[in-house]
Amino acid sequence: MKYENKEHSEIKATKFGTFGGVFTPSVLTILGVIMFLRFSTVVGYAGLGGCLLILLASKVVTITTALSLSSIATNMRVKGGGAYYLISRSLGVEFGGVIAIFFYVAQAVAVTLYVIGFTEAVFSAFPDIPLSFRMTATLTNLAVFICVYIGASWTIRIQYGILAILLVSIASFCMGAWNQASAELLQANFAPAWTDQYSLPFIFALFFPAVTGIMAGVNMSGDLKNPSRSIPRGTLAAVGFTGLIYAAVAVLLAASNPRSTLIGEGFVMKETAWSGMLIFAGVICATLSSALGSLMGAPRILQAFAQDNVFKWLRWFGRGSGASNEPRRAIVVTFLIAQAGIMAGELDTIAPIITMFFLLTYGTLNLACFYESITRNPSFRPTFKFNHWSIALIGASSCLAVMFLVNMFWAIVAILLAAGMYLLIERAEIVVQWGDVTSGLAFQRARKALLRLEKERFHPKNWRPSILALSGNPKNRLHLVSYACLLSAERGVVSLGQIISGQLEDRINRQIEAEKMLRKFIAREGLDAFPAVVADDNFADGLKALIQCHGIGGLRPNTVLLGWSEDTSKSDIASMILALSQKMKRNVLIVRCQQVQEKWNPQTGAINIWWNDSVNGPIMLLFGFLLKENRQWRDCPLRVLRTVPARADIHQLKAEMEYILATARISAEIVLLPTEAPLEAIRYAMQPSAVLFAGIEPIDNTKACTLIASMREVANLPGDVILVCNAGDVSLSD
Repeated sequence: MKYENKEHSEIKATKFGTFGGVFTPSVLTILGVIMFLRFSTVVGYAGLGGCLLILLASKVVTITTALSLSSIATNMRVKGGGAYYLISRSLGVEFGGVIAIFFYVAQAVAVTLYVIGFTEAVFSAFPDIPLSFRMTATLTNLAVFICVYIGASWTIRIQYGILAILLVSIASFCMGAWNQASAELLQANFAPAWTDQYSLPFIFALFFPAVTGIMAGVNMSGDLKNPSRSIPRGTLAAVGFTGLIYAAVAVLLAASNPRSTLIGEGFVMKETAWSGMLIFAGVICATLSSALGSLMGAPRILQAFAQDNVFKWLRWFGRGSGASNEPRRAIVVTFLIAQAGIMAGELDTIAPIITMFFLLTYGTLNLACFYESITRNPSFRPTFKFNHWSIALIGASSCLAVMFLVNMFWAIVAILLAAGMYLLIERAEIVVQWGDVTSGLAFQRARKALLRLEKERFHPKNWRPSILALSGNPKNRLHLVSYACLLSAERGVVSLGQIISGQLEDRINRQIEAEKMLRKFIAREGLDAFPAVVADDNFADGLKALIQCHGIGGLRPNTVLLGWSEDTSKSDIASMILALSQKMKRNVLIVRCQQVQEKWNPQTGAINIWWNDSVNGPIMLLFGFLLKENRQWRDCPLRVLRTVPARADIHQLKAEMEYILATARISAEIVLLPTEAPLEAIRYAMQPSAVLFAGIEPIDNTKACTLIASMREVANLPGDVILVCNAGDVSLSD
């Protein structure tokens, strides 16, 4: 299925700045329930020193990701869609689509986790609530949905108040901990106290989700006044601000509580704080704000992905509502996913893979920045100056390492699911109207490979076919095109050449149109080939230009392939091509097919090599081997036919051929034909024949007519015939 996909348009509406649009959602998501309920356990088992190292290692992931994020965000006009938009416009629609689906699902299910965390905090603070746990969670989810459905502007205003309460609750803890702090406790809690269960990997995995959440602000990219300015500033400020808070809380926990309390079952921050109710308020606000942030961000990802028309059945979610283009359809389906999670109840089994999807997003974002930098794409000109490929590589590697450290099983599951979705989108053959790094990466690799080939000394044993097929209009010469691709056997390069003769000024437009048609033909037939069309005053000059100038460096054609013509008036053209190719050190293949049809199919029978001289023999044997490497030719036996004088020593000649085949590491049947009439002996011995390779002498103008006549005799043998003239650059030995 092929269809074009267009950039979605943005509707101008109320926009947010750095503080409200990026900093606040990110801080509220990072300072979550883990800080209040689990951070004391991290400090207790890891010790203050180990806890700070875990914090530092976790922040390396988020800081490098934030730096990569800032580089990409300042290199383009950012629209709605957050991480999906940034990745799809850098790495392409396949990577972007994977991230859109998995990051959306992760954020949608994260709403469930945050709502359940909120409900647990409420029941802990107010145990006498008459409602059931599930009913309370459902009402909470509904309240969050209503706030977000009204619009982002209303939700942002709520988050300002939530942030204020959260900071007050942290201040309450700091005041209480300061009053209880002592240097003795700080020193006693500095070293770790690992156990078999609470090991370093386990504690790291327990803490790491606390520092995620940097995408909460990025997900609001379509609602920002200046995304290229707000995303770097807001994200980096949130990472730095929350890092200082976590470090301060770790020090105060270690200085104010004995280790037995830190690793106990109690609510340590509540018991340490100046006001326990403020801590409850902080937990409630932290979980509620995270639920609001996820329910705001997830629908915007789905909306942007749907507007890009990757999957037609998602188009319905791409339409926005009102002047602010609110993704209300996507908000409704996200609410339903979160509610389904609440009704299911058990989320422990899917929680690890949600973390994996977040890490996949961060890692892919770093990978996008790394590729943009390493390929030296001229279009990659971020205004954010703290960017380097090494930083992005560290970020991508760190994300992968953390995935396997947190949970190896779910890391493998997440990677396999992502790979499957990538292949699904790739098979859809989406044609996008935005550039991505894939072509730039391919160009950079090709450039380096060509430069390396240019520096390397060529050795005949490394010879690969680079075939220029003089196909003309390939629709009428499909057999030539097919043989060119078959003889390359996906180990070489094939170019389809077409020459347009006439006044150059009159032929330029035809040349451009012919090249377009040739590209369409190559794509339609699924050929691994390149178009090569030249226009010149006459055919001979065009041929000279094509053979001399086509290709670059080590990828210049080393073999010219043309078709056999029964028209004797075209013998002069064949002689000219042979002579010109010989002078320019190009091998020549002349293909005569027994049946030339619109849909050409290979014949059944053997692949025969007429070993009539030691000059053309090696390249014919190599082409026979390459032809047999193709799936449709694998069942065809490879045979070497050698005509010898009637009184020749058969055993010695057979031993000689066996040595040649052993040295070449090619298996073939050897057929020696003692005869005084080589052509008739070959005609009898080659049956049944799929194709016969026969060598021809280098052309000499003084005997061109005689050579063409002898070639005609060989070409009239049964089956397909390929006449070969070797330029001498092939070796079968080591």
